[in-house]
Amino acid sequence: MPKRQGSLASKPARPRDAAPPSKTAAKAEGSGEGSAPARAVLGDRGAERVRGGHPWVYEGDILGLAGAGPVRVEDRRGRELGVADVSPRSKIRLRMLTRETGAVIDDAWLRGRIARAIEYRKKVVSGSDACRLIASEADGLPGLIVDRYGDALVLQTLTAAMDGRQAAAVAALEAELKPSVVVERNEAKVRLAEGLELRSGLLRGKTSQVECSINGLKFGVDLLEGQKTGGFLDQRENWAAAERYAKAFGARRALDVFTYQGGFAMHMARAGAKVQAVDSSRAALEAADANGARNGMPEIDWVEANAFDLLRDYDERGELFDLVVLDPPAFAKSRIAVEAAIGGYKEINLRAMKLLRPGGMLVSCSCSHHVSEARFLEMLQAAAVDARRELRLLERRGQAADHPVLMGMPES
Repeated sequence: MPKRQGSLASKPARPRDAAPPSKTAAKAEGSGEGSAPARAVLGDRGAERVRGGHPWVYEGDILGLAGAGPVRVEDRRGRELGVADVSPRSKIRLRMLTRETGAVIDDAWLRGRIARAIEYRKKVVSGSDACRLIASEADGLPGLIVDRYGDALVLQTLTAAMDGRQAAAVAALEAELKPSVVVERNEAKVRLAEGLELRSGLLRGKTSQVECSINGLKFGVDLLEGQKTGGFLDQRENWAAAERYAKAFGARRALDVFTYQGGFAMHMARAGAKVQAVDSSRAALEAADANGARNGMPEIDWVEANAFDLLRDYDERGELFDLVVLDPPAFAKSRIAVEAAIGGYKEINLRAMKLLRPGGMLVSCSCSHHVSEARFLEMLQAAAVDARRELRLLERRGQAADHPVLMGMPES
């Protein structure tokens, strides 16, 4: 399941005996010499998972492991499955790098993967100089995320193996793109499970404050202070879709809830709508206001408020809009939180539907990958019933093409 899903509507017995270590050696990354024997043998469940396209192998699915990695991965019958990185401290013990047997994982391999990822973005990103350049497993580089903001790059190395390749990755990126600024944002808590410290800072350049262009609009970004790597790039195509619908349906008044730095708001304003944009973060609204000024949009009404309270208040007051956008943070960060999340999503969507004029449009988003698309749509229909509104589903969207989804890995 993509990490972002959106709806535009108006309306996925282990053998006990471990196999002995193999004498086959895999080449260590960055070295020109063979390493000590490195091999991982998987039980049936783990092997089937890898064959099915998922790149993660949990520690409980490994029958035998020799070597620090990269390791040759085999099933218990000795059939090769590919080469993987090892995470000695994580429950996700192996992450597949390639299904090519006998592959050499070195600096040349890393440079090739990075170049391939960059070339792909050249084909799918247009009208913007900000995008995700490398999307971890989806680009065959598990643990490496790189985002571009103008001539600045932000990277995260989220696994022990990829953290060890950070210098080589930066060198490859600099050779390909000649960035003026390189920042690391390695504060993600997932690094703790890898035995890595949390850190962030400038690796190259003198400032973390940069400007970029997305769909022809200017955005200011603080690469060390903003969410994730400085902003949310996965909504780039959805911002453009909202603008297209606002223009096509002649939306005069629009409400953008959870606006963050104003992505949806500015796109709808450019389509001619009078926009009110809401967020509970004063810092986010100040950044959004600055973005509006960059683009000559002083008329956007930036409102600091709790979204649940504001939607309830507007419902009681009888406020009406032609277009309402809901782009909340993840309500379900784990499976056990799904039911509570569904309740939260239903509450805000029900209120938003009641704020729509007849023929109005709702853009409803979720970045909770534990909430399936089917469950999200069920929630929307239940909310529509309670709101006494009839919905027509116009379009289902996901994350932008620079955030590709690995088909065998819903988590991507």
